[in-house]
Formats: sequence, structure tokens, C-alpha cells
Amino acid sequence: MTARPALSRLGPGPIPARAGIGLRAEHYDAVLETRPPVGWLEVHSENYFGAGGKPLDYLERIRAHYPLSLHGVGLSIGSTDPLDHRHLAKLKHLIRQFEPALVSEHLSWGSAGGRYLNDLLPLPYTKEALYHMVARVARVQDRLARPILLENPSSYLQYVESAIPEWEFLAELANRTGCGVLLDVNNVYVSARNHGFDPSAYLRAIPRHVVREIHLAGFTVNRFDDGELLVDTHNRPVWPAVWTLYRQAVQRFGPIPTLIEWDTDLPELAVLVDEARRADAILEESHAQAA
Repeated sequence: MTARPALSRLGPGPIPARAGIGLRAEHYDAVLETRPPVGWLEVHSENYFGAGGKPLDYLERIRAHYPLSLHGVGLSIGSTDPLDHRHLAKLKHLIRQFEPALVSEHLSWGSAGGRYLNDLLPLPYTKEALYHMVARVARVQDRLARPILLENPSSYLQYVESAIPEWEFLAELANRTGCGVLLDVNNVYVSARNHGFDPSAYLRAIPRHVVREIHLAGFTVNRFDDGELLVDTHNRPVWPAVWTLYRQAVQRFGPIPTLIEWDTDLPELAVLVDEARRADAILEESHAQAA
């Protein structure tokens, strides 16, 4: 039997300013067999909360070769329900076990009264919600003993009570808590099209120093008699307009670790690697211009 490489040989290590891909179970074997030339990998934290089993076994073997980021989808940090301390305990254990360079969650909620919804729902952007989120993020960071990143959501409705633009809300939250921003460029574009704001203005409003990771993904256009709705489905290549917005993001924030997200209708691993190569080419252009 071949001995597994020890995680300590790699250590936590920073995630490079390169493109990575989301690691999904369907690609475990292909990643181990081919070692694709991507800069890093990201996994959904909750998929590895179990005690033992194949997912943890695969992640341990793959982690020996790639820097890792943990991306949470189930904490419901924006809810008014009490924080789930069992969830945080499992996340902290996973962090200790795999030493990820980045840990992220969503600026959203998904539970109410102890009942969970299968969605990442937007917050009302009010002063009350901002104070609530500042306290929640501070408690999560204290519990994990590290800063986290928060991702801007895609949204399909807006609250009439919202009095603060999403970009100002996110920037102020980062300023008050010291958390970073996971800037999902696809979500910026989707929400901008759905709500009629300028996506470039969103990028300009986010402070340069708080953005520490970028996400790219594909969306679906649903057409109706009275218009269309863009939905963040993560089931197809990045759209040309999102690549254009990504170039703007790299020009503003510099070379930032960038993830290709693809969660449903998964293609062959090579398709994800090709998307990552395209992002890498844009990051390399930024390096060359800065030199």
C-alpha cells in the first residue's frame, strides 16, 4: 500500500493569485490521477462534516497536492436564529484538520425558526441588519479564531425597507469586522441585470484591500412575457459579459485568487480546467501590466 503524503509537508500556505476550481465528488479520481494544472481547490465545508468516510479520505489525499479553501453554504449567518454552535464546532475541526488558506461564507440567510430553506436568501440592507451582521461576524470569527470572507449573493428580489446599497453594506461590514470579501463577479452581474444597477459601480464601491477571493460561474436566463430573470445556476461556462466584468475587477483589485464554480450538470474535469486557464490568462495580463 502506498503511504499518503502528510499534510504537514504542505502546511497551510497561501492561495496563489491564480485560478482554481471547485472540487466535486465526481472529479475526485480524475484530480488524483491527472493532477490538473490549477492553482488551488475549493470545497463546500458541509460536505466534509462527517466523521470519516470517503469524502474525507479523498480530501486528505488531494489536499496534499493543492492549497485549499473552505466555502460554507449552511451557516445562515444573516438569520436572526441563534448561531449554530454545533455547525461552528464542526467547521473549526475541519479547519484544524486541513489547514485551509481561506474560509468563506455568504452574506445571506437560509433559516428561520429553526427551519432551513434550500437557498441563500438576501438580507434587507438596513442599519439594523448591519448592526446584526457586525455582531454575528464578530462572534463567528472569534469562535474560529480567524477572519472569514463573506460572499455577495445573487438576488431576485429587493426589500422595500432596504436603505443601503448592497455594495456599501458589504464594504461597511468588512470595515467594522475585519472580515474579507469574496467578490462573486457573476453574482454582481446577475443582480445588476435583475435590479437595474451598474455592475461597474459595484466594483468601484468595494475597497481594494478587502477583496481576497473572486468567484466566476455561469447563469441561466429565464424569459417571461414581461421580461427576463437571470438565475445563478452554476451549470454552464462563464458568460462573455461576466468575463468582461472580471477583467474590470482584476484591473481594480489586482491579481486575486479566482475560482471557477460549477455545481450542477457537471462537465468533464477538462472543461473546468479550460475555464481556469482563461481566468489565468487574464490574471497574467494584469501581472504583465503591473511589471
